[in-house]
Amino acid sequence: MQSDRPPYSLQESIQSTREEVERVMSCCLEQLEAHGHDEAAIFAIRLALEEALSNAIFHGNGSDASKQITVQVQITADQFTASVTDEGPGYDPVHVPDPTADENLSIASGRGLALIRSFMTEVTLVPPGNCIQMRYSPGGDSNIRPAGGVVTFD
Repeated sequence: MQSDRPPYSLQESIQSTREEVERVMSCCLEQLEAHGHDEAAIFAIRLALEEALSNAIFHGNGSDASKQITVQVQITADQFTASVTDEGPGYDPVHVPDPTADENLSIASGRGLALIRSFMTEVTLVPPGNCIQMRYSPGGDSNIRPAGGVVTFD
């Protein structure tokens, strides 16, 4: 992947609303294209970032539009990194049910985090669990990473 564009950085606090998420997503998608990321990479990054932002609105901030989400994004031709922090109390990922386990197939909880983990190269949940950091680096024949990218919980 080759791009002569300088790295793109975004760092801002946004309200917990779909409109703000859509605005941030639009900026990021435009920059991913401008930095030469292919369709598969853009799909993976869009899905993971949108899921992290949605989780921050609904689970972290309880759909309270007065609460803020801090978003930090870095985009280069070779990598995407993001950090999403909400004002919620956080959570322990050990208590998130595995959505692929037979007993959880009808439970909606945990699917978003599983999607983020499957599409990102690295995912870190920062204690107390109200900040998720993710990194995507394209590699191999496919830009969509298989499930089981590196996940750490500091």
